Amino acid sequence: MRTLTAIFLCLLITLPAYSQTRVVKGKITTFNHYPVQNVEVASKKAKSVVMTDSLGQFELECSEKDVIMVKTKGFNPLNKRVTPKDDFISANLIFKDSKKNREIVTGAGYLKPDQLSYALANLSAENNDFCNYSDIFSLLRVNFPGLQEIGGGRKGVYVRGQKSLSSNVVNEAVYEVDGMIVSDISFVVPCDIASINILKSGGTTIYGPQAVNGVLIIKTTGH
Repeated sequence: MRTLTAIFLCLLITLPAYSQTRVVKGKITTFNHYPVQNVEVASKKAKSVVMTDSLGQFELECSEKDVIMVKTKGFNPLNKRVTPKDDFISANLIFKDSKKNREIVTGAGYLKPDQLSYALANLSAENNDFCNYSDIFSLLRVNFPGLQEIGGGRKGVYVRGQKSLSSNVVNEAVYEVDGMIVSDISFVVPCDIASINILKSGGTTIYGPQAVNGVLIIKTTGH
């Protein structure tokens, strides 16, 4: 009887630990375009390790508030925290360009030689970590510290000064997404972004009077 009780208590202790783990699916790319195969993906807390397949995809056991880690030669290390809402995670590796790293990346089969050659010649602007951010504002906050975020009911950013000299109106920037002026950029998915350009003075006049507050130009990978 005591043995059965001990076993039952052990199950009560260990089962919650297992119930807190779950399988998270994901995809690893580089240049926001090419899947990276044969790279090791690990979970910091659950201690699970898998390799990406030919499509750059993986399935990894993770604990609550775990961190997915990718560390491989030729690319910057990547750590991405897993939230309770994350069932699929997309992450983009930043290639560190050098002759040695080109040999490593192609030799290890992470990318094919023709893929890397094309990417270096045509996709240098997409060698970024935009896919690693949950929303456009967190991306801007980290990568463009000169910008400041507008709070309130609808988020926005301003490039120059928080308020007008003559009023309390916030100097919100002009937003251009794929050649069209929009009033809100919250719909922009970070992983879809090909480039971000900020105009503070030169070339802003074509955007009208409000462009004195700066212009935020976003191009997506679909254009």
